[in-house]
Order: sequence, then C-alpha cells, then structure tokens
Amino acid sequence: MTGADSPQIAKIGVVGAGLMASQLALLFARKLRVPVIISDLSEERVRNALTGIRARLERDAAKGRLEPAEAQQIAELLRGTTDPSDFAGCTAVIEAVFEELEVKRSVFRTLEEAVDSETLLLTNTSSLSVAAMAEGLRHPERVVGFHFFNPVAVLPLLELVRTPFASDAAMAEASRLAERLGKTAVHVADSPGFVVNRLLTRLFDEVLEEIDDGGDPLSVDRALDPWGLPMTPLALIDYIGPAVQAHICAAMHASFPDRFREPASLTAVVEARLPGFLLADGTLRPEVRQLLPQPHDVDPGDVRERVRAALAEEVRLMLEEGAARSAEDIDLCMVLGANYPQGGLTPLLTERVSA
Repeated sequence: MTGADSPQIAKIGVVGAGLMASQLALLFARKLRVPVIISDLSEERVRNALTGIRARLERDAAKGRLEPAEAQQIAELLRGTTDPSDFAGCTAVIEAVFEELEVKRSVFRTLEEAVDSETLLLTNTSSLSVAAMAEGLRHPERVVGFHFFNPVAVLPLLELVRTPFASDAAMAEASRLAERLGKTAVHVADSPGFVVNRLLTRLFDEVLEEIDDGGDPLSVDRALDPWGLPMTPLALIDYIGPAVQAHICAAMHASFPDRFREPASLTAVVEARLPGFLLADGTLRPEVRQLLPQPHDVDPGDVRERVRAALAEEVRLMLEEGAARSAEDIDLCMVLGANYPQGGLTPLLTERVSA
C-alpha cells in the first residue's frame, strides 16, 4: 500500500449518495485535492448529491470561505457513477450506505471485483461489526472502520476501528489518511457502537425509559442541563434522526440486551413518521404528547443520578472489555465527536449528582 502522506493518492471513491456520503465526498475533494467518485444505484440520487455538493461550494464562495476559482476547482474534482468498475485505480474507497450488515457486505464484495488488492476499503458504519463486513473477502486485511461524525466538516473526531484481519500497513495508511483530512483518529475496538454511539445510546435509553414510564418529557430532557452538554437528549435524537437512532438502539439491544433497550417512545415517533420529539422552540410536539403516557413530575436530580450510574457502568465495562484503550481516549472521543465540555465524560461521573 502506498502511504497516504505521500503524493501517490490517485483518487478516492465514496459509495452512497446520501447526506453523510455527500459530506465525505466534499471533505475528500477539499482536503486532498484529488478526483473523488461518488456512486449509488440510482443516477438521480448521484445527480442530486453532486448538485448539493456544488451548491455548498457556491455558498462557501459567496460567504468568502473559498475563492470562487478554488470552489470551481474542487467541484471539477467530483464526478458521479452507477458503475462500480469506475472505482478502478482508487487509492481508497469508503462506503456510507444504509446501516444494514448484508448491504455493506454486498458493497465490499462488489468493490473487491473493481479495485486492486491494495486499495484501502473503509466503512463509515456507526454501530456494525467491521470484522463481519470483511469476512469472506479475498483481502479482508485492508478493511478498516473509518467512522466520521456529523457534521463531517466540523467535528474533528474519527473513530479508527481495527479488525482481527487488518494489517499494520492498512492501519498505518488509514491513520495517515485521517491526518491528511485534518481529523484526530482515536483507535477503538471493533465492538458494538464503538465509543461515542455506545455511550450516547446508553444515555438515550435511560432518558427515554424515564419518559416511557410517564416522566414529564421536558423535565426529563432538561435534567442533564447542569452538565453543560451541547444539546438536550431529545434535541440530539432529533438532530441524528429518530429512525437512525432507533436503528442504532436496535443494534445495541441485540448486542447487549441486559442494558440496552428499544424505547417505546422512540419506536412510536418513528412509526408515526414524525421528524422528532421537539419543535424548533424546544417544546414537545403535540403529536408526540399524544403518543406518550400521562406525564407525572420527576426529580431532575434523580434522573441525573440514573444517567450518571448507567454511564459509569458502561465506561467501566468498555475499559474492561478493551472497547477503548483508556478513560482518556473515551473523554477525547466525547469531546471531539459529541462536543462534550472540555474534560469529556468521565469527570461528570466521578461524583454522585445531587438533587
């Protein structure tokens, strides 16, 4: 494999044409200044993705973030395809398709027919096993978890996931690529949810179970305000997307059914096809109120203590399992990937929260 800190990067491939894939394609083109190919099954989805990326570049130029000529140069690096053979010659290809294991495995099997044996194959999965994606490939040693956070251009964390198959060369190349993209790569184990999503999902589960049990939703949602988190739990679920978070909850429940749940309130919001729990002003959507039990008052301190105890347990288990190398790595992930206050998560867990 060629080093990603050298000028030999030929071009980059992105499989998928959704929001995350489009952000990744723009990041690669903007930071590496090499050709980037974005693909999907539908020509219309590819066209829409490229139109959206070019519109973003035009907005950045209009706001003075880029020179117009530079924006045009970046736009010209991007092209779309529905033909996997167009990935031939790529130094690396990253998939950002639907979070379904068999879909991702199919993507990698198809890619292996199109690229050479040294092309780095990356997955942006947020919760699935990277090793399971690599199983059965002729060259599983070059498959690496490369998990970005939304918005890709803003959040500096990249969870770098190594499987038992991965070669030292692949991991070194992936690390250099992350550095060239301006990201801080934190090495994490190939375990469900990795670091950030595992902890956020445990937090969401505890909060949503309080709401499922009839706790006043807004009081529960605001109980963590003293921690100074960037968003309330319900606001963050709305930002992630209820359907996406429900999928992550299901994956985590399948892996750790004793601690992770599929919250009834979240399932109800998804089944009702609502965009989220909250309105723009932070109040509860009336449609959501109709889906929940009759609310009762809660003690915010009790809610904080419940969440604190659950997260303290999860951090302890992650360290015992080797899901993260250290508490310092966990804190770094939460600061860089979830915008937690300086110091991260573990300082919030060292003392019981008073009511």
